[in-house]
Amino acid sequence: MPTTQPVVVDLPLPHLRLRALTWGPEDGPLALCLHGFPDTPWCWRHLGPELADRGYRVVAPYTRGYAPSGIPRDGEYSIGALAYDALAVHRHLGAGDDALLLGHDWGALTANTLAALPDGPFARVASLSVPPIAAMSRLPRDRTWPGLALRQVRSSWYILFLQFDGLAERQLPRVIRRLWRDWAPGYDSDDDVARFLSAIPTPAHRTAVASYYRALVRPALPDPRFAALQRGLLAEPVTPMLYLHGEGDHALRAGWTTGVADVLPDGSRTEVVPGVDHFLLQQDPERVNGIILDWLG
Repeated sequence: MPTTQPVVVDLPLPHLRLRALTWGPEDGPLALCLHGFPDTPWCWRHLGPELADRGYRVVAPYTRGYAPSGIPRDGEYSIGALAYDALAVHRHLGAGDDALLLGHDWGALTANTLAALPDGPFARVASLSVPPIAAMSRLPRDRTWPGLALRQVRSSWYILFLQFDGLAERQLPRVIRRLWRDWAPGYDSDDDVARFLSAIPTPAHRTAVASYYRALVRPALPDPRFAALQRGLLAEPVTPMLYLHGEGDHALRAGWTTGVADVLPDGSRTEVVPGVDHFLLQQDPERVNGIILDWLG
């Protein structure tokens, strides 16, 4: 498996400064890779070099509020704002309509949202570990649903905890270590945890990261720049999509993937990957990378 170290670049967008890990030729088609929580762009360290070997320019930014990227002055952490940032990166790099978008966890929410744009600039989207909300909302309310919902409430305790301003910021490092243990049992997560903690070096960064969940639970009237993009969060994708989910995922149970294939357009593919949990990019990179590269052809 390739072990090429990334090149770190600055992306001075008009509204926000991002820093990104990159692999591959600068003149290659863009593969924009968005990380989730509690993680960093280093989650793409196995796939990035393989995409680069295929000729892609892989760009994996630290998303807004994660050091060393900037903390946004607008204080926005909605999905609309994250989608706006991704589109701004595409424009800044002068990418074409052959660009790929890949997202894990929060990055998947952003990718799902952009995949619903009728005139989106990405040719294909790969989404991992969080299905389109349109699929989850269609899950049949049969006898299995109450048990799935109850297990999910128990798994999502951290979302409620992150609503406690101040307390969440102080306890965040401790919570992160527990989440990695719970969501990737048996996996040595020390390096991943250390990288995440280095991305939240100050109380302001911890507030920024917690604010992703605060914006989700306590939505405010969106900035006009982000309002149209925000509506895509609930829409069905129109861009061909690969959706992958770990069979043992305890962050978002695999049962929520039941209706994903029903909402995806032609040329899409879904797969529940056995033997992995939430952090499938790190837990079994050989298998997961192979699925993604095979889908790309």
